[in-house]
Amino acid sequence: MATRPSSFCLLQNLIVMALAFLILLGATVILPADFLSDKKPSLLPPANFTVTATGLAQVLLRWEPSPDQERRSIKLGYHVKINGPQEDDYETSDTESSRETVLHEGFSASVRTIPWEGHPVRPSGWVTAGLSAPAGAAGTSAVNLTCTANTAASEGTRGRQYRVSLRCSWLPGQASPEDTWYFLYYRYGSQTEECREYGRDVLGRSVAGWFPGTVIPGRGRDLLAVRVNGSSRHAAIRPLDRLFALHAIDQVNPPLNVTAGVEGTRLSVQWDKPISAFPTHCFEYEVKIHNARKGYFQVEKMTTQEFTSTVHGASRYSLQVRAAVSPVCRPAGPWSAWTRPVVVGESLALV
Repeated sequence: MATRPSSFCLLQNLIVMALAFLILLGATVILPADFLSDKKPSLLPPANFTVTATGLAQVLLRWEPSPDQERRSIKLGYHVKINGPQEDDYETSDTESSRETVLHEGFSASVRTIPWEGHPVRPSGWVTAGLSAPAGAAGTSAVNLTCTANTAASEGTRGRQYRVSLRCSWLPGQASPEDTWYFLYYRYGSQTEECREYGRDVLGRSVAGWFPGTVIPGRGRDLLAVRVNGSSRHAAIRPLDRLFALHAIDQVNPPLNVTAGVEGTRLSVQWDKPISAFPTHCFEYEVKIHNARKGYFQVEKMTTQEFTSTVHGASRYSLQVRAAVSPVCRPAGPWSAWTRPVVVGESLALV
């Protein structure tokens, strides 16, 4: 029984005939070895893939090209997939990758070899490595971990005009024994510090920690890694990691030296920028004005350090100002607290 040639075979025959014709015309034709194959060759998986914890909430992924991989004509790249705790996916031509990630739930990643410059070869299969979750009894880790950073003038400290303090608080795990003591650590960049000042709950367990000075720069942009682990005579305490964006936890100071006055029909308010490593142009402000006679508030937003308004009638005014670092200088974060009210006027009212 005769069989029908496949479309691929027909295409092969046509290509061979065309090449033969070109050769007859004196042309030179060079084909890759797998050109006439209906199956693209595949790359070999990376070798010796390892994941190592190199610091608090920090891992190093490292691998090598397969020693059996032919690389003379192909530049190799790698497709990395973070499986957990937080999924991610990226490509690189390097053979190692550093990641910041929480580790209290373990960590898993996979990598495969890919052609880096679009060669017609298939990626390799995946290889996977990871870290197990740290030991500890269920329900013993700290919960509801929150932190705030604050900048103060650095008096008497050579080389640094400002210092950044860090406060963190948490709740004991539901299953944590009464004698549990939690320990607080933070890492910024390559430096890690352990807390020395703690607050306690009614059972004497540590539930807060304070670093009066840190290595965090006043205009820092790197992630802040925080860990709370613990000890007890009755149970192994599970650790808890969190990563914080500094702009999201920065407790901006209120503006300084707020003054206000009324001259005729003109109400004016002035202030100085907050204590901060950020320069003057990096702040935006809100002014809250309470009209005592009419009993209403109005809020005005601006980027200058002065606000004026035309007023008429008879009233007194209570004025407050707050500040935030502008998105011009970093991602948006929380506003400062309002300044103390400054009261001016006799019997005037805002237009």
